[in-house]
Amino acid sequence: MRNLLRSPLTWMVAAELIVVVALVAVAWTMVMSASRPALASPALQPPGTKGEPAADATDPLPDMPVVTQPRGPLPGLNLDSSFWRSRLAEVNREQVLLAQLEWRIVHNGMDAIRRYLEKVVLPAVRRAEKGT
Repeated sequence: MRNLLRSPLTWMVAAELIVVVALVAVAWTMVMSASRPALASPALQPPGTKGEPAADATDPLPDMPVVTQPRGPLPGLNLDSSFWRSRLAEVNREQVLLAQLEWRIVHNGMDAIRRYLEKVVLPAVRRAEKGT
């Protein structure tokens, strides 16, 4: 038992368990807070909270001002072909740059692995084979 407590592996496993429990607790609080209804202001309470009676369904709705002229662009899909042509050209240009960057990263990684195998791993394997 004494050797078990002196072992660094025991302490590493205990620390890992503490970290995992803390992460589970944080995740649980995030999930539970996401399921609660959000209010625009803490001063505004939904009907029926804090002992207040729920609002009667027969109450008249408040008067809303009527807007005759819309302000700003109308909602909906922009059907202008020049708009879409310019946006798609911009997306395609960025996609090409991203693909070139990914290509360079992958090939540089492959070259580094190949050099490591040729200069470090293979000579060590050859020395080990000659020794036996």
